[in-house]
Amino acid sequence: MLELRKGEEILLTVGGIQTLDEARKVFSNHLPASEQKKLATITTSDALVKIANSIVMCRPEAVYVNTGSEEDIQWIRNYSLQRGEERRLAKDGHTIHFDLPQDQARLVNQTFYIINEGEKMSSLAKSVLRRDALDYVRQFMPGIMAGMTMIIGFYSRGPVGAEASVPAIEISSSGYVLHSAELLYRNCYADFDAEVVRAGLFFTNLHAQGDNTPEDVPNARIFMDRSWMTTFATFCTYAGNTLLLKKGNHRFSVDYATYWKPEEQLSEHMFITGLTGPGGRKTFFAGAAPSGCGKTTTAMVGTDFIGDDLAQFWIDGAGVLRAINPEKGIFGIVEDVNREGDPYLMDCLRGDGTEVIWSNVLIKDGVPYWVGNGEKAPSDGVNFQGPWHQGKLDANGKPVPMSHKNSRCTLLASAIANHATELAEDPAGVPIKVITYSGRDADTMPPVWVARNADEGVAIGASIVSKATATEVGATGVNRQPWANAPFIPGALADYMHAQFTFFNSNKFSAATRPIMAGLNYFLTHGNRGGQGNGLLGEKKDVKVWLGWLELFANGDVEGISTPIGYLPKYEDLVGLFAGIAKNYSRELYDMQFALYIDLIVARLDLQRAAYGKEVDVPPTLYTVYERQKSELLALKASWGAVVSMDKLR
Repeated sequence: MLELRKGEEILLTVGGIQTLDEARKVFSNHLPASEQKKLATITTSDALVKIANSIVMCRPEAVYVNTGSEEDIQWIRNYSLQRGEERRLAKDGHTIHFDLPQDQARLVNQTFYIINEGEKMSSLAKSVLRRDALDYVRQFMPGIMAGMTMIIGFYSRGPVGAEASVPAIEISSSGYVLHSAELLYRNCYADFDAEVVRAGLFFTNLHAQGDNTPEDVPNARIFMDRSWMTTFATFCTYAGNTLLLKKGNHRFSVDYATYWKPEEQLSEHMFITGLTGPGGRKTFFAGAAPSGCGKTTTAMVGTDFIGDDLAQFWIDGAGVLRAINPEKGIFGIVEDVNREGDPYLMDCLRGDGTEVIWSNVLIKDGVPYWVGNGEKAPSDGVNFQGPWHQGKLDANGKPVPMSHKNSRCTLLASAIANHATELAEDPAGVPIKVITYSGRDADTMPPVWVARNADEGVAIGASIVSKATATEVGATGVNRQPWANAPFIPGALADYMHAQFTFFNSNKFSAATRPIMAGLNYFLTHGNRGGQGNGLLGEKKDVKVWLGWLELFANGDVEGISTPIGYLPKYEDLVGLFAGIAKNYSRELYDMQFALYIDLIVARLDLQRAAYGKEVDVPPTLYTVYERQKSELLALKASWGAVVSMDKLR
C-alpha cells in the first residue's frame, strides 16, 4: 500500500521553510509587489510553503507568477524568445525549440521514483532511496536558477470540477516549459484553492535546466517523490522530462487510482475519441498504445476527437464508464504525419491561425520539415544537430535524418477540426463504450479482436508488446509494454493488475454499460503472413475500418467469430467498411490478416507467463486466462493444423 506524506519531504528539508509565516517572509523578500499581489490570491498553505522552499533552494534572480491572463501568457512567450529557448518561424504563431542532441527523448536511465525503505515497486521501474535523492538535490539544486527567472503556474489536469481532475503547480526556469504548459493544460489559478479542497490533493513540479549544456546532461535527473507527490527535473529541456504535469503527474495519478481509488478510478496512457455510427450514433473509445505505435493517428480518425495521450476514468452513478482528458492540447510526434493519414492535424500545421511550438524538426527559411510529411524535402537547413544537408553523416558514419524521430508539435487540441471541444471541457466526461490495446506486432496477432469477457480484456492490456521507439533514450529491442502504461506504473505491477481486474469486473457496470475490450495491431507484414517482403499488410487509412467494426460490434449491429483469443470480424462485415474508405478488400487479404498462427500465439502466451512469473503476487486470474487460451489454441491446432483460417471456425 502506498503511504502518502511518509518520510522526509525533500523540498522542505533543503529549503528549510516550514511554516506559512516563513513562506510569506520569503515572498516579501524576493518578489516584487506585482507578483506578491498575484500570489496572495492563493491560500493553500502547503502550496505556498512548497513555492517558498523552491525559491530559497533554487535562488532565482526574479520570480514571475502566471495567472493565465493573456498578458502573463504573452510575457512567457516573450521570455522564451528572449532567452533563445524558442525562435520565431515564418508562419505567425509558430516557433521552434531545439533540445540538446543528448536530450531528445525521455531519459529512461536517469528517471527514478523516490521511495522509502521496504516499499514495493514495479520490476520495470527504476527507484532511488529517499536519502540518496536528498543527497542529489542538496548537491545540484541549490542556486540552480541563479541569474534566471522562476515562473510559477497553477494548472488542472482535466476540466475544473471533474471527478478525476487533480490540480498541480508547475515551477520552472524555462519559458519553453511554461509556454508548453499553457497549450497543454488548463490554467486554474482562479480555481486552484477550491480544486485542492475538492480533490483533496495537488501535485508539485519543480524543473531547472541549469546552463543547458551537453556536459550537464549526464547529471540530469528526473525524480518523482511518490509519497509527497512532488517531481524534480534538472539539466534537461525535452518536454517529456521537464513538463512533469504530463508523465510525471500521470505516474502519481496511476499510484493514486491504484492504491486510494480502487474500483473508483483508473489513470491510463490512452487516447479518447468518438466515432459516428449508423443514424448519427456517437460511440466513444479509449485506447492504449506505446509511443510511436499509431495512437495519435487512431485518436484523430474519430469524428469527435477528445485526446491523444492520457485518460482519467471513473464509473458514474448510473454505472457508465466516464473519461476525461487531463490535457487540453497535444504534444504529438510529427514523423509520418501527412495529408493522407492525418488531414486534420496537417491543416493546423500547414494552415494559418494555429499556435504551434515545433521541436527538433528541420527548419529551412523559417519553415519546418520532417520525415514522412509527404512533401518535397529541402536539401539543407538547420535541425536538432545544427546545420544539416542531405547525405550528412554523424560521428559514427550513420546518416543524420532530416528530423529527429521524436520531433514534436505542441498545439491546442481545439485547433483541430474534429476536436469535440465542448465535450472535452465538460466535467462530466464522455461515456466510454470501447477500450482498445495495441502495440507493434509484425507476425502474431490479427488487426482487431474483442475479448470474450473482462478478464480476457485485462489480459490483452497486460500482454502488449512493441519495439522500442525513439521516445526513450537508451531503450532498444522488442519490449513488453503492459497496458502501454508500464513506464508510468510506480508500484508493483501485481497491484496495478489487481486494480484493473477489480475495476473492469465491477458490479457497478450493467450488461448494457460494461465496455467491450479489444486488441488492435496495425503492423502485420506480408512476409510474416505467407507473402513476400516486409511491407505492411495494411495502410494508415485502414484504422477507420477497424474502429468502425468495433463501433458496430459494441452496439450489437454485428457479431464476431468466436476464437480462443476472442471475437474476430466476419469478412462480409469488413467489405462494406473498406468500401467506405474507397478501398477494395479481398478475401485473400482477409485470410492473411485474420488466420490464427497457433504456434506464434502460444509462444507469446508462454513469453508473457514467464515474464509475469518473475513478479510477486500477480493475480492468478491472469494465468487462468493464459492457460485457458493456450489449451483452446492447442486443441484447434490438433484439429486444423498450425495455421487456422476463419472459414474453419464459422
